[in-house]
Amino acid sequence: MSRLRIFDEHQPHNPLSVHTDHASIAGELGKVGVRFEQWAASQPIAPGASQEEVIAAYRADIDRLMREEGYQAVDVISLKPDHPERATLRQKFLSEHTHSEDEVRFFVAGAGQFTLHIDGKVYDVLCEQGDLIGVPDGTRHWFDMSEAPYFVAIRLFTNKEGWVAQFTGSDIAQQFPRMEPLATA
Repeated sequence: MSRLRIFDEHQPHNPLSVHTDHASIAGELGKVGVRFEQWAASQPIAPGASQEEVIAAYRADIDRLMREEGYQAVDVISLKPDHPERATLRQKFLSEHTHSEDEVRFFVAGAGQFTLHIDGKVYDVLCEQGDLIGVPDGTRHWFDMSEAPYFVAIRLFTNKEGWVAQFTGSDIAQQFPRMEPLATA
């Protein structure tokens, strides 16, 4: 179940509010300029599907966002708990950073946790299959995929170089809850 926990930036263990309803999550995130939508696939995607299969299943939505927002590139990232570089990849995203473009991710399978640091608050968003999140450029944030990552996500970029981060040097990400591994039985 998708979830939004909102914290005061100085109170990492006591959420101010918790939301699990998609409309409520979208409403709260919309107040701070973050896009949160639900998409439906035109065909089911199984873990291990090729990038081409994943993109084809969501082509209409991808084309709509590319037209509306001017995105220039799309790719797919897929990780399972046995991925040999999972610890290195997890560590890469765990420090607070920003981007000079929107960070847009659509979760085709599994889950990931985006944590946003905006105006003295921390917005901890557990995104699951069907969720699209659009984090505006310049927003301080970090991403966790847990110690046992399990997700397939479509990524959209305005920069054809792909994912480029500017790290803030803050240790705030270490103070807030990490993502727990999903049960993938």
